[in-house]
Amino acid sequence: MNLRETPGASGLGDLKPGTKQRSQLQTRLADIAWTALCIVLAIWAIWGSVGAAREEAAWAHGVVAWILLAAALTLRVRSVRRRTRL
Repeated sequence: MNLRETPGASGLGDLKPGTKQRSQLQTRLADIAWTALCIVLAIWAIWGSVGAAREEAAWAHGVVAWILLAAALTLRVRSVRRRTRL
């Protein structure tokens, strides 16, 4: 009998509401979403800045992207600090 066939070896455990695994899953999904948002904003900011330097795009696009990236990173850091305090 291998690990998959072992009774009770479900990996994550029970994901019913209110369980520790459920809150860990929600936290992990939030981490993935924040990371994806920051990566997309960073790519947009760099692309906008390079485009503005080459005079292929309006500089306002790069500025907006950098502002949104800064706001997202600030909120991300605050949420991590709040989570560790609780």
